[in-house]
Amino acid sequence: MPKTRSGGRRSATRQASVFLGISMLSGAVLAGIALPAAGALGLAAKGTVKKFDEIPANLKTPPLSQRTTIQDADGETIATVYSRDRTVVPLKDISPYMKKAIIAIEDSRFYEHGAIDLKGVLRALNKNAQSGGVAEGGSTLTQQYVKNVFVEEAGDDLDKVAAAIQQTPGRKIREMKYAIQVEEELGKDRILENYLNITFFGQQAYGIEAASKRYFSKSAKDLKLEEAALLAGLVQSPSRYDPVRNLETATQRRNVVLNRMAQVGAAPKADVERAKASPVKLDVSRPQNGCITAGNGAAFFCDYVRNVFLTDPVFGKTREERAKLWNRGGLTVRTTLDPKSQKAAQDSIKDHVYKSDKVATAVTMVEPGTGKIL
Repeated sequence: MPKTRSGGRRSATRQASVFLGISMLSGAVLAGIALPAAGALGLAAKGTVKKFDEIPANLKTPPLSQRTTIQDADGETIATVYSRDRTVVPLKDISPYMKKAIIAIEDSRFYEHGAIDLKGVLRALNKNAQSGGVAEGGSTLTQQYVKNVFVEEAGDDLDKVAAAIQQTPGRKIREMKYAIQVEEELGKDRILENYLNITFFGQQAYGIEAASKRYFSKSAKDLKLEEAALLAGLVQSPSRYDPVRNLETATQRRNVVLNRMAQVGAAPKADVERAKASPVKLDVSRPQNGCITAGNGAAFFCDYVRNVFLTDPVFGKTREERAKLWNRGGLTVRTTLDPKSQKAAQDSIKDHVYKSDKVATAVTMVEPGTGKIL
């Protein structure tokens, strides 16, 4: 028994030290000052929290990856390609319900506090100190946006992604410092816009516009109260609350968001009760990604366009630079493909080549004088 009590005292002391140390660091972040090299209570030791003033002052925000549209000569879409399905939209083109829902469930005091919600931080620190770990983040919506920037910058590098979301005091302190900078430079409305455009909503959908199209086949500006609440609920765990796979769980989560909206005054109680009583009505649009989706036999031409892009120095000095630009997307590629000529070629093949023929068939049509592939 004495050994147990002694171990309990040591554990309590350790947890208190962690709590006080992180509180001091958090206080320094809130004050916007640098800490000396030797961190309080040993928290600046190797493998824990980095020296605060060594953290770069400016957050580098990479361009958000979006879908690229490949068009024919008439401006009609041949195919869309992307590494992340996202369409960036301004705040004015997002439903007011969506803005209110995400704030209510993720950071109800978003427009009242600064980059860091001191009440939320202290509450989380207290729980984490008691549990001996970092279980609750206490993050503001601004901090969440910063974390998403880290994830976006990591791209498809799984190790970098893991580092960007790891629950450690060092990562939280870095996140806090950048959050202060972001609030000073962007302001609340721009942060909310950026957050809704960068966040992952599951089902390969990044950003609110892609999510709205994926789950409801409509633009984000047209989302209803119950639809917005469902999407806002996905942010915490896109896979767990995925309505396509877990409709009952997703509905429960939607209702949690709706209740929270009523609680903080983001929606009238009568509207919330009506929304809770309505069943989830999905209208899922499956993602159309890649040249293989190109219709009217244009898949090979689409793939040719990609190969030209990756080999032409005009799109980057190295293949790596060109591939990075292609994967980041957000491009509109207008090609020389003439839809009438393409259809005529396809019809001719169907009329003159039997499916039973054991031979591959191809037609190439090039405009004399220009070399344009039609």
